[in-house]
Amino acid sequence: MKFLDEAKVYIRSGDGGNGCVSFRREKFIEFGGPNGGDGGKGGDVVAVAVEGLNTLIDYRYQQHFFANNGRAGMGKDRHGAAGADAVLKVPVGTQIYEEDGDTLLADLTESGQRVVLARGGNGGFGNAHFKSSTNRAPRRANPGQPGEERTIRLRLKLIADAGIVGLPNAGKSTFLAAVSAAKPKIADYPFTTLTPQLGVVDSDGREFVLADIPGLIEGAHEGVGLGDRFLGHVERCRVLLHLVDGTTGHAGDAYKMVRRELEAYGYGLADKPEIVALSKADAMSAAERKQQLARLKRVAKKTPLVVSAVSGEGVADVLRALLNVIDKKRAAAAADPAPRGAWQP
Repeated sequence: MKFLDEAKVYIRSGDGGNGCVSFRREKFIEFGGPNGGDGGKGGDVVAVAVEGLNTLIDYRYQQHFFANNGRAGMGKDRHGAAGADAVLKVPVGTQIYEEDGDTLLADLTESGQRVVLARGGNGGFGNAHFKSSTNRAPRRANPGQPGEERTIRLRLKLIADAGIVGLPNAGKSTFLAAVSAAKPKIADYPFTTLTPQLGVVDSDGREFVLADIPGLIEGAHEGVGLGDRFLGHVERCRVLLHLVDGTTGHAGDAYKMVRRELEAYGYGLADKPEIVALSKADAMSAAERKQQLARLKRVAKKTPLVVSAVSGEGVADVLRALLNVIDKKRAAAAADPAPRGAWQP
């Protein structure tokens, strides 16, 4: 299945049904009176977050969604049926924006959350509704109200506890494959990873979700390489794992380049807790490792971990460091829950 994290969709709710003008006519019964029923309500357009989806690919092939109109009222006080809702099933973590892409309508972060995006029109009143002591035979009925229509943008931001960032070929996919059952593409050329990957990691009997995003290069915030469009998938992460390849170039320069792109992207990524690790330790000599560690420590202003996803060196230490931050963040969130996004019941 292809990965798609943005989609533009046109939606329209249903029109309300018209009210009915009708009079009771039965043999041997005088002054039957009005008995026109009300029209039914038009269907709503509703978005629901569901488990089991991790892409918006369905909305590449269908971009128009229409709820059903309400049925018109009929005689004998028969009210029209309400129109069926149109339901958009989206992955957990989907944000819904106005067509401009800036106005947030809803942020569906939990399974089962739902939001009404377009309300159906109310049904019109039949003439039985207007009967009174002074108007015994009303000959008027209301038309149904029209539904709403709008164009919305769906934007998926995967929900993971930790996210891996770094330059292309820093060993991110290899690390994810080593610590989880995920099977990302691994090769010896840049931009092997073209879409975000998720994996469930088990560390000391505890589990958390780890996300690997395509590598960043200098100028990514200006669209260079794959750009920074996938950074949205680590906005929700509690901690970042910054992998720096120790086998090529200057480790300190590589670290600074990625940090610059995170700062240029904004949305708080540069302020997130960060675990820094020098990767591919198995491919470095002792002298190279010492030199690259010193460079990285000087720039990052913290002691980096050393890891090799191939040999397994340092992997457990990195996972424990990530889990330690995740536990603290989870505890803080449980103690002080705050409203998330613009979700509406």
